[in-house]
Amino acid sequence: MKLLEKIERSIVKMIDTQNGCIGWDDVLTDDGQEFVELPEGDYTYQVVNMERGRHMGSAKLPPCNKATLTLEITTEDGVSRPRVDLFLHRNTEWKISAFFRSIGMKKRGEETKPDWNKVVGMWGRCRVKVRKYVGNDGQERQGYDISFYDYDEKMVKPGFVPVDPEDQPF
Repeated sequence: MKLLEKIERSIVKMIDTQNGCIGWDDVLTDDGQEFVELPEGDYTYQVVNMERGRHMGSAKLPPCNKATLTLEITTEDGVSRPRVDLFLHRNTEWKISAFFRSIGMKKRGEETKPDWNKVVGMWGRCRVKVRKYVGNDGQERQGYDISFYDYDEKMVKPGFVPVDPEDQPF
């Protein structure tokens, strides 16, 4: 092998390593976290990721922009990271408003221009309902329907906070 080819391969490997790329012959060490199923209930969450994307359209909604949120919910059984799609369409504007109220960036009845760049790291409260469905492969699957509660700083604390229904302000 020529010296120039060796140097080029060495540089490519160094760049790939810095970017987190895995080589074909590299050793795998990270098994990831165990999947934690959430029972139905009320939870405190933190937004840990937000991706901008595009909904390609469906029978219920035409093509539009969408924000895919990853929420982190810590329970006694571990950490769960459900994802929520917020479709940027007037038909689903209520859900976007509910999310922004949940993280304290909107007040009920007031107009707000969402600041999507600030949602990662924010805390809120939500209700999780378990939804069962049949996938395209015919297998029964489970997903979550997540609805958001209005922000209340007494209720929003890092980690799982069990709340007695009589103590809920909503």
